[in-house]
Amino acid sequence: MSQPPSTETETVLPQPATGSIDDKPRPLLSRYTPADTFFRRAAIGVGLTTLLILVFIGVNLVIKSTTAFRSQGWGFFTHLQWHASGNPPVFGIAAIVYWTVIIAAIALTIAVPVSIACALFLTELAPRPLRAPLRSLVDLLAAIPSLIYGLWGAAVLQPLMVPLSRFLADKMGWFPLFHGSAPPYTSSALIAGVVVSLMVIPICASVIREVFSQTPQGEKEAALALGATRWSMIRTVVLTFGKGGIIGGSMLGLGRALGETIAVALIIDPTFIISPNILHTGANSVAAFIALRFGEADSLQLSGLMAAGLALFALTLVVNTLAAFVVSRSRSGAGVEL
Repeated sequence: MSQPPSTETETVLPQPATGSIDDKPRPLLSRYTPADTFFRRAAIGVGLTTLLILVFIGVNLVIKSTTAFRSQGWGFFTHLQWHASGNPPVFGIAAIVYWTVIIAAIALTIAVPVSIACALFLTELAPRPLRAPLRSLVDLLAAIPSLIYGLWGAAVLQPLMVPLSRFLADKMGWFPLFHGSAPPYTSSALIAGVVVSLMVIPICASVIREVFSQTPQGEKEAALALGATRWSMIRTVVLTFGKGGIIGGSMLGLGRALGETIAVALIIDPTFIISPNILHTGANSVAAFIALRFGEADSLQLSGLMAAGLALFALTLVVNTLAAFVVSRSRSGAGVEL
C-alpha cells in the first residue's frame, strides 16, 4: 500500500555570500558633545600635569644630589655617621633609613589590626544609623595636622608610655627588641611608632572599609544560610574577599609612615647608630632628619639632604605604586571563588 506523499517541506535558509557586506561589523561612531570634549581634554591635561610634576621632582632631586654621590659614592648608602663638614667629609643614610623602616614597621604593627577591626565594625557590626557618622569621624582623623599629633605625643603620650617601656625592659629584656634598655625610655622609636600609627589608622581603615563594603551580599547570606555564625561568615567571606584591600591599605599606610616628618621630629632624639632595641633613647628618620638639618646646611650638606630625599622619594613611590596596583585588583574580589 503506497504511502501518501508527505506534506512537510524543508525550509532552506539563504546563506549570505562569502565576502558580502553583511560579514563586516558595522562601525559604531561616537560623537562627543562640546562638554564631553572639554572634560576629556581637561582630565588628560590634569593627569599629564601630575605625571610631569612627579618627573620634574625626581629629576631635580637627582641633579641636586649629584655632588653628594660624587663625594661619597656607594658609601652614602652604607655610612652610619653624618659629618659633612669634616675633613674629609663622611656622611651616609644607613642609620636613618634603618630607623625610618623600624618606626614604620612599629606603626603598621599597631595600625593594621586596629584598622581591620575598625573597618569590620563599621561595615558589619555597627548599628546602621551610626555607620555614616562613625565613618565621617574616622575620616576626619586624617585631617588633623601632623604637628598636633606630634605635640600630643610628646606632651601626653610619652609620659604614659614610659611605664610600659619600663615593664617591657624588665619583664621581656631577653627579647632582642627590648634587650639592654635603660632609663629614661623617652624619645624612643617605640613612642614615635605609636604616634605615627595613630596617623596611619584613618588611611588604612578607609581603604579596608571600602573593600569590605563591596563584599557580595549573596555570599554573606549564603554562608549564614548554611549555618555559619556571624564571626565565621566574617572570617571566611568578608576577610577572604577583602584580602587585597587589607594589603593595599597597609601599603598605603606604609607610604604615609615612611614620609612622616614633624611628628617624628618632635619626639625622637636624633642618633646615628643601628640597634635592634626600640626602647632606648634615640632614633631617626629620613624625613625628620631633613627637616632638622635643612636650615643650617651648607652646599655639600644640602646635596646630601637632597640625596636622602631622593632615596625616600624612590622608596615611597615604589610603595604607593604597589599599593595602587593591589587596591585596584581588590575591587573585583580577585581570588574569591564565586
